[in-house]
Formats: sequence, C-alpha cells, structure tokens
Amino acid sequence: MKIFDVIIIGAGAAGLMCAIESGKRGRKTLVIESSKDVAQKIRISGGGRCNFTNLNITPDNFLSQNSHFAISALKRFSQNHFIKLVEKHNISYHEKTLGQLFCDISSKEIIKMLLDECKENNVEILTETKVLDVKKDSDEFVLSAENQDFKATSLVIATGGLSIPKMGASDFGYKIAKNFGLKIINPTPALVPLTLSEKDLEKTKELSGVSAKVSVKVGSRAFKESLLFTHKGLSGPAILQISSYLQQGQKLSINFAPEIDIFTLLKNEKTTKPKQEIKSVLTNILPKSLVSYFLEKNNINGFLADLSDKNLKIIAQEINNFEIIPNGTEGFAKAEVTLGGVDCNEISSKTFETNKVKNLYFIGEVLDVTGHLGGYNFQWAWSSGFCAGQFT
Repeated sequence: MKIFDVIIIGAGAAGLMCAIESGKRGRKTLVIESSKDVAQKIRISGGGRCNFTNLNITPDNFLSQNSHFAISALKRFSQNHFIKLVEKHNISYHEKTLGQLFCDISSKEIIKMLLDECKENNVEILTETKVLDVKKDSDEFVLSAENQDFKATSLVIATGGLSIPKMGASDFGYKIAKNFGLKIINPTPALVPLTLSEKDLEKTKELSGVSAKVSVKVGSRAFKESLLFTHKGLSGPAILQISSYLQQGQKLSINFAPEIDIFTLLKNEKTTKPKQEIKSVLTNILPKSLVSYFLEKNNINGFLADLSDKNLKIIAQEINNFEIIPNGTEGFAKAEVTLGGVDCNEISSKTFETNKVKNLYFIGEVLDVTGHLGGYNFQWAWSSGFCAGQFT
C-alpha cells in the first residue's frame, strides 16, 4: 500500500492546481487520473488555444444554489493571480472578445505549465488508474484501485461533472459524495445547444448554418452575443449562455437587431424612401436568408409604400422579439459544463473541506458552481483548486 499525505482524484484544471499548492506546502501529494492523458478539457478548450480565464470575473458570472459560495475563493485567487502564473512561464496570450484570454499558440502550453509546477513541487501523477472504492479508516482514507491500494490523510475529489463524456467524464465524484452522506443538486447540462421540436425545425430548416448577432432573453437574464441556427435547433455563444438559465418549457425571446428599433426604422424609411423594398432595407441589417424567412413566414413583401403600419409592426415584432420554446438540449455530450453537483452548503467556502467528513475536499466542476461561457469555469477550477491546496 502506497501512503501519501494528500491524494487528489482527477487530473484536470482544479486537481492539478490543488496538487501544485499542496506540494508547495511540502505535502506528499498524489494525483490519480483514470484517463490516459491529463487535463483533456484544457487541451480541447478554445479550439486548442485554451480560454484560460476572463478579465471580467465577478460573482455574478457564476450560478449556484448557494449564491455567496464562490465569492471568497475568487477573491483569494483571482484571474490576475493566474495571469501572473501564465506570464511566469512566458506563455504569450491575447484577449479575444469580452475579456476572454486565450493562448497565442496552444493549450498544451497551459498543460505543460501545470505539469512543470507539479514536478517542481514533487507531485506524483498516476494516469490510467481507476479508483474502485474509497473508505475512511479512522483518520485516513483508503483507496482501492484496479491493481493497488493507496492511503492518505487528506482526499480531494476533483473529478469534474458529466459534460463531454468522451473526455472521460463520469458520476464518480457524485457517488463519493453520496457515500459520505453529502447532498447532490441534480446535475444537468449547461452551456449547451438547444433543440427544437420537429414542427419548429421544419420552419427553420432553411436557416441551418445562419449566424446573427442577437440579444437572447429568458426571465430577467439576457445575453448579447452570436446565435447559430443548426439542423437540431439553436447554438452559438448567446444560446450556450442562456441555456444555463432556461427551464424546460420556458419561452425564449430573441432580438435579432438589439441595437435597432425595427418598426421606427421601417417607418422612417417608408417616409423618406417609399419606393424601397422592405427586403432591401432589412438585408442591410440581417442575413438575407433570415430576412426571407421572416417575410415569407408572414407573407409580407414588396415596396414600403404599399405596406401598412400593421404589417411593418408584425415584421418588427418578429425581428425585435422573436419567441420560441426549445424542447430540450443536446445533452451532456455537447454541454461544456455541468449545472448542479455537490451542494455547496455541505462545503466550507474557505477550505473546501466537507462539513461532515474531516479532510475530505471537493473542488471544481463537481461542485454546484457553474460559470458563464468565456473562461469563467477555468477560473473557478484555478480558484477552488488553489484555495483547497492551502489546507489539504
């Protein structure tokens, strides 16, 4: 039996960050990963360039049933702290949009940085090792793997959520939490494309592949980014963002011209240039196929002079407040993260230790903390991993 001070299950962003900090404190640390490679989500993130954090991190960018839980960790290890680490390793990066930071060259640089820090701090990493059972024997945790057993004083669960199962995602972390009597907030897909009914897909099939800058809203929450029509429904950054807030059966409101009052525009154009076709006016604002869709759907076309204000209002309403009810999502296979997880009321926001079981810690996506799209979930991994590493 191999004995360690700290064992971390899961060699993703949170697990490796925690291991680095634990190792810095002189703790004999082991990271166990069931997959062949570490940090697979980092590798594929941002099209291979890793959107590793965001300049605009605030608690409002995170969802949790315990709305205050993330505040402490995000303050103690902020995006600026992680940027300093990136700069220490001479990794060049750039801001893409909305504060999103990406590597100039490759996400592999972030992985190498984490592995180099682990090596420098004597962290041992064991891949292709599946933990089968975890028990607590007196003051120590005993882990049974396929070919060997391990023992440690502190155990950290950093196994992520259910998103992207092809990357090795599983419910292991939730099972461990349940075995130790912790409450789980039902995990659901988040930052995920939405699907439409067959009836709605039949209407929008000609729009598959069409993209537009929109404002999409559900309830009081709105996001202004790109939307993409797909053969299954709706995707793009705006849709991924709103998916974390959308409940089954809720109506989605989409403004395809968020900066323009379409009715006012059409009225003005009708007064000043009545011989213009409505199609010509609208194609200066929206993709041609989207304009055709709205006009054909409502059987409205022709010169502005020939169209009533009522018809102009109908088209304006379609463009500025298009309403549709998605019938579901594309599920965990396409979800970037998991909404829900281990109930944060069971966890110390300072140490990430469970309230019920001494020296048992949960960090990263396995917890009921979900960030917005754009580097927020990686920052949660860095912040929670760093903070837990100070106490393990």
